[in-house]
Amino acid sequence: MTPTLKIITMRDVVPEQVKWLWEPYIPYGKISLIQGDPGDGKTTTANAIAAAVSSGMALPGNGSTAPLDVIVQNAEDGLADTIVPRLERFGADVDRVHFIDEDEFALTLSDERIEQTIIEKSAKLCILDPIQAYLGGANMNSTNGIRPLMKRLGDVAARTGCAMLLVGHMNKSGGKAQYRSLGSVDIFAAARSVLTVGKIPVDENMRAIVHNKSNLSPAGAAQSFGLDQSGAFIWLGEYDITIDEMLNDKKKPESQFAKARRLIETKLAHGPVWSVDMEQMAEEQGISPKTMQRAKEAMGVISVKHGDKWYWEIPIEVEFTEVSQDGQHGQDGQYDDDHDGQENAMTNLTSLTIFNDKREAI
Repeated sequence: MTPTLKIITMRDVVPEQVKWLWEPYIPYGKISLIQGDPGDGKTTTANAIAAAVSSGMALPGNGSTAPLDVIVQNAEDGLADTIVPRLERFGADVDRVHFIDEDEFALTLSDERIEQTIIEKSAKLCILDPIQAYLGGANMNSTNGIRPLMKRLGDVAARTGCAMLLVGHMNKSGGKAQYRSLGSVDIFAAARSVLTVGKIPVDENMRAIVHNKSNLSPAGAAQSFGLDQSGAFIWLGEYDITIDEMLNDKKKPESQFAKARRLIETKLAHGPVWSVDMEQMAEEQGISPKTMQRAKEAMGVISVKHGDKWYWEIPIEVEFTEVSQDGQHGQDGQYDDDHDGQENAMTNLTSLTIFNDKREAI
């Protein structure tokens, strides 16, 4: 059958502004990709985003919003023992988080149930984790196999206005980030925005989210979050790191904020420490009192009086806390207390969210 000819004249098209779930990282009505090596935190990041969207919590750089419904498909973790407990610990409104039952039929990117669920639940975010599990037998390295699937999913996103967030593994080969995406480069190409999650070389417990592809706006600043052995997840705000530095483990000099955080973690791990001792140790390491105070607040550390002395102490139970940090972490090492004017010009007020998860960090 010969297709009917349809011609669109550009002057008849009404321009529209891009709408954002998380500006400038995740647009509505488009496909976005979040990728990373195993264990680096890409699924944790996707779950933290889902939790924020479902409950209306602010994401870094964005204000809080009305709670929105979310679809979370995860082919690697159990719902009851991993996904739901993690979402609850991250502050999600689980009444607004949905999962398409795959017991009888496995879900694929071209499955009509995705669009049906989006419409029925008025979902504004759909997460598919990992994308490799939803290809329906298509050869993930074949352009002919991948391109039609991505086109179909992109059409669903456009029709419904839902933000599609794919989670993908990366291969171990070197080179540019787009060629480290596992599978056909068409997956990377179809995504309008790509976020890559990786370790920050100066701190084993810190991760960065680098915006290494952005077709709809200038790329956003790299965002960072912290993880520790107790499983605490902390949005730490902007961090000065490039995709090359992160993927190739190129270390920068440790920032003053990172040094302060590491000092506090190390010294308070076994109990309260006299505040005078903390101040003295910070001075010996060249950490300013202002930076120590910011790190203290960011980590939820409190001051407690025992007798006539004040001690720094980590609360026994910190389930969900929000604090503010006036500082850009990647820049702290470049300024001291004698350059307040310069520092204030470079910093912004960032909302830090702390989630406590004692069973797993990633």
